[in-house]
Amino acid sequence: MAREYFLARQHAPVQIDYARELNPQQLEAVQAPPGPALVIAGAGSGKTRTLTYRVAWLLEQGVAPSDILLLTFTNKAARQMLERVEALLPNRTIGLWGGTFHSIGNRILRAHAITAGYRPGFSILDREDQEKLLDAVIPEAGVNPAAIKEKRFPKGSVVADILSYAINTCRDLEEVLEERYPYFLPFTEEIATVRRIYNERKLAANVLDFDDLLEKPLRLLEREESIARHYQNQFRYILVDEYQDTNQLQADFIDILAGDHQNVMVVGDDAQSIYSWRGANFKNILQFPKRYPQAKVYKIETNYRSVPEVLTVANSAIAANAQQFEKQLRPARPSAGMKPALVPLTTANEQALFVAQRISELQHEGLSLNQMAVLYRAHFHSMEVQMELTRHGIPFVITSGLRFFEQAHIKDVAAFLKFALNPRDEVAFKRMAELLPGIGTGTAAKLWNALERETIHLQPGEPVDFEKLFLGQKVPAKAKKAWDQLAYTLQEIAPDGQGLPPSGMINSVVEAVYDDYLRAKYANYDSRRDDLNTLANFARQFEDTSEFLDQLALMSGLETEETGLDADQERVTLSSVHQAKGLEWKAVFIIGMCDGMFPSSRSMETDEDLEEERRLFYVAITRAEDQLYLTYPLLRSHSMYSGGDPVQRPSRFINEIPQDLLEVWHISGNPF
Repeated sequence: MAREYFLARQHAPVQIDYARELNPQQLEAVQAPPGPALVIAGAGSGKTRTLTYRVAWLLEQGVAPSDILLLTFTNKAARQMLERVEALLPNRTIGLWGGTFHSIGNRILRAHAITAGYRPGFSILDREDQEKLLDAVIPEAGVNPAAIKEKRFPKGSVVADILSYAINTCRDLEEVLEERYPYFLPFTEEIATVRRIYNERKLAANVLDFDDLLEKPLRLLEREESIARHYQNQFRYILVDEYQDTNQLQADFIDILAGDHQNVMVVGDDAQSIYSWRGANFKNILQFPKRYPQAKVYKIETNYRSVPEVLTVANSAIAANAQQFEKQLRPARPSAGMKPALVPLTTANEQALFVAQRISELQHEGLSLNQMAVLYRAHFHSMEVQMELTRHGIPFVITSGLRFFEQAHIKDVAAFLKFALNPRDEVAFKRMAELLPGIGTGTAAKLWNALERETIHLQPGEPVDFEKLFLGQKVPAKAKKAWDQLAYTLQEIAPDGQGLPPSGMINSVVEAVYDDYLRAKYANYDSRRDDLNTLANFARQFEDTSEFLDQLALMSGLETEETGLDADQERVTLSSVHQAKGLEWKAVFIIGMCDGMFPSSRSMETDEDLEEERRLFYVAITRAEDQLYLTYPLLRSHSMYSGGDPVQRPSRFINEIPQDLLEVWHISGNPF
């Protein structure tokens, strides 16, 4: 005779003393009743802790793990939260769905591949494969071959960025081009054709790219009511981390999964919404109460990171923004007895010297280099600081990218100057030649061999007629126009073998040869162009190009040497503010606090952009635990000066802070 036996999971009584583990504001959010909830968690207030305990609370209330969906922006964040829940409630998280929007989208598509229009077992293109496929499609899209040959049409990497931004913001392609890539507007029709063929090729190959993992699940749920209902019934509780960084696709994805139950809790900080440039929609968090009229708003305002003096400045800095949820960060830590420092300096070089000297002093006072950071609005603002730290022998690491002189576009332009002064420089020639359309490694090698035969008898310092030397060479047809232009440019910048002043040489190379390549190659053209402008302006202090190139080589050599330091060796962090979000240090230097630098000149055109820039400043301030230094140069130095008024105005953000909250440091001495 058969026997029926029923299994039922027995839950232990509540194990966690939530009232002891959490402050009152955190506790209220963690124990929120079902329904939509917006948790405004200020900087350093324990956002991750709140989410972790919210998951634990739901589990202890008898909610099945499979009924919970945790959406994050990184796999690391999801893993950390789940590991912390597991530590609180061992063996209770099995079956819980936690991960990035893309990973959850992938799981849904895998389960419904055929319905979504794909065959089971589809593969996912990584970024490199995506760019290769786009590069292969471009010639098939009816693009004028001359535009491709002359590198005026964007490469696959740039097209990928254009299409991605349009998808994630749910905006028309032409609108995106007009706003972000106006120099590609003449190719709107061709880019649209590239998109169509690219999508057809993906479908035929049964592959998806990264953006498809967001868009395709959303469209599937919108189209297939039964599938949408399945996941709405499964995910009875949805939790979203860093909601202020969501784009339109992600917000719509959350909305459709929330269905009728609307048990969705989003956690974020509107004051830290700083990623509109990559598609994040600030209005998502601001308008959450309108999207969910029954939503309850919780505020977590106790800051455990910074001393009161820093928090007071942060609260004051963000107060000028009209679009925000009002809140006041309150310190949990006692006073440090030191106000944030406002340090006016004469030039960017003097600013760099102050930063290096103060870092050395703090190190001697017992502060680890790992506990200090230099933050800036744009990468090129850090050039003088990089040089000064190198001179002082202070190790540093850059989280915002390569060291200034090691960036590809800097080394590209330097190669032109090196070859103009030394036509025997094989490495410089090949790097320069391979930037031209139709010239790869093999062709560059052949051209070098031909040129070498004609220059081998040159005496040191003997001038070269570049037009005569280059125009007589046989090059691929698609390279002819660019090759001829290169010859004319080299002749122009080094007519006597000595070269013009380095600043003029850089400007000529960029305008005549390199700019088109830069536009087509890099989606962040504007920032790289700013770097090259900075390089040209920095070069103004050198009359002799050889001396300038020597300086670049020495800096690069020292930087390369530093990368070989032991992994355990202390280093100061240099970072853009965007890259610094989520991090913290004992002492923080925010440099370049001038109008046009921070806020950036581009951000001052609209109130909306200026408010995002102010939020960025707020993020920078709240990275500091104990000490904060705000510095700015009064005069434009060589690296920032391009004509016009050399006098700089302090950032309007500084002027918005009551001066009694800052301590002005008056710099004396004559270091130069």
